[in-house]
Amino acid sequence: MSGIKTIKKREELKNKLTPIQFEVTQNDQTEPPFDNEYWNNKEEGIYVDVVSGEVLFTSKEKFDSGCGWPSFTKPVKEDVIIEKRDFSHGMVRTEVRSEKANSHLGHVFDDGPKEHGGLRYCINSASLKFIPKSKMKEMGYYDYIKLIE
Repeated sequence: MSGIKTIKKREELKNKLTPIQFEVTQNDQTEPPFDNEYWNNKEEGIYVDVVSGEVLFTSKEKFDSGCGWPSFTKPVKEDVIIEKRDFSHGMVRTEVRSEKANSHLGHVFDDGPKEHGGLRYCINSASLKFIPKSKMKEMGYYDYIKLIE
């Protein structure tokens, strides 16, 4: 029975998400650098999991790492991210997934700004939805406004 639920969930997600969002979040793909929605977004707000709406990152922790994907120094809370060893493509990396929806987000590296802990969460825009500060209250994220002020 759980196999049928999984198939149904994937079908629902295929209808809800764009093709790139589905491939990134469900099939662990990576979008192109410098050719994605949020890599150079400088607006204040929060970044949520495109699948579940779970708050993952804020604009306050976003920085320009030069890699072509949105980069953050830390998640909004440690327990919103799951870290897994990734041995794909002949490399050893740490994959990051959202806790609630198990969406593939990207990877975390230890070459981030030292003054902010030294981590760089390199995240696919396709796994995120950006909620601007001006719309956070109406979209139900009022409690998070204090994190970006």
